[in-house]
Amino acid sequence: MSVPKYIFQLILGGESEILDFKKTITSVSKIAKTMVSFANHKGGKLLVGVNDNGSISGIRSDEEKYMLDMAAGFFCKPAIDITIEEWEFEGKTILEVAIPKGEHRPYAAKDEDGKWWVYIRVKDESLLASKVMVEVLRKQNSNDGVKINYSSKEKALLDFLTSHDRITIKELCQMLNIARWRAQRMLVNLVSIGVIRVHNTEKIEFYTL
Repeated sequence: MSVPKYIFQLILGGESEILDFKKTITSVSKIAKTMVSFANHKGGKLLVGVNDNGSISGIRSDEEKYMLDMAAGFFCKPAIDITIEEWEFEGKTILEVAIPKGEHRPYAAKDEDGKWWVYIRVKDESLLASKVMVEVLRKQNSNDGVKINYSSKEKALLDFLTSHDRITIKELCQMLNIARWRAQRMLVNLVSIGVIRVHNTEKIEFYTL
């Protein structure tokens, strides 16, 4: 079938937190990384056979559809139920791959060494999730709710963020003189209920109100 108009509109909008272009599928583990980052976020789409600049190159063979199914079923944990649509444009085939928002987060992708890693989507990148983000995803997906012990330490953190732009885990540990695991637990709870926000846009993760 010929490419529908909305596909061209997606391409014109460029890559984003819910859209990724792939010229080809060369690695099952790498494409699984992108899939789980979407599943751990809002869901998203892959357009395969589309270059980074938005030009259409087309897929090379049906092997790429097989690799997509392999990635979703065996390199993502839990497996992800993707849908693939095939479109034609000027004799070139592109694939529209829809990845739903996950119902069983956090999702992990298996790397080439057989290790499992959780990834999140930040803008147009798939980034390795920190321990705090993994636990936030787990709590947000739980039906148990989040219990907060609002102590003087939580108050001190919120007071600090009222007058400062940001804080890192290291700075929080130093300010409150607490172990890293305790700081992480505090941050996980506060992020999970929406009191503070976690930011992954820089090399070192930081937190704001």
